[in-house]
Amino acid sequence: MVLYLDSAIVTEARVASKFGWISGVTTNPTLLAKSDLSPEATLKELSEIISGELYYQLTATSFDEMIAEGKAASKLIGHKIVLKIPATATGFQATSHLSKNIDCSVTGIYHPAQALVAAETGAKYAIAYVNRATRLLGDGLKLVREMAKVLEGSSTEILAASVKSPDEATETLLAGAHHLTLPFSVLQTITTHELSEQTFKEFNEKGRGIMY
Repeated sequence: MVLYLDSAIVTEARVASKFGWISGVTTNPTLLAKSDLSPEATLKELSEIISGELYYQLTATSFDEMIAEGKAASKLIGHKIVLKIPATATGFQATSHLSKNIDCSVTGIYHPAQALVAAETGAKYAIAYVNRATRLLGDGLKLVREMAKVLEGSSTEILAASVKSPDEATETLLAGAHHLTLPFSVLQTITTHELSEQTFKEFNEKGRGIMY
């Protein structure tokens, strides 16, 4: 399992990189629009901060433009890149072409059959928007479970996005997701629990260690 930061804010990436357990950064056009820097400058900064994978989502809509944009993004970011390609008919066609030389993910999957096609195109990841799928379809976790069944035995792994809480993160993994990308606020929240704080406060108040 891998945890990613879902953000294009450079300051958040700098802090998250010091956690020691974040393996990469996922971005999308909406997140890049929130950056104070241009998309190109933001991606360059993120690439220097994070040692793992950096995801860039294509905004082009035609096949030729998708290919051109994917190659341009790969040239900009280098070997760390994972392209996020929309789960559309044209997007699947572009994934099949680009995945031969660049790591690709298919994003915005709302039906398990799309995950099957993603695997056939050579996508490294199939991305489900869990919370959004719950709002739009009624059960985002069911979508993840069905995707896991469809992808069983394939090399395509499920990356879950749109995860809004520690509970939803846990439920998503139990449903069969391989990896999670989480907003900065959720990444911070999952490290703490009031009972953990209470337990170790009691240990420190009643016990002794080698230094304190």
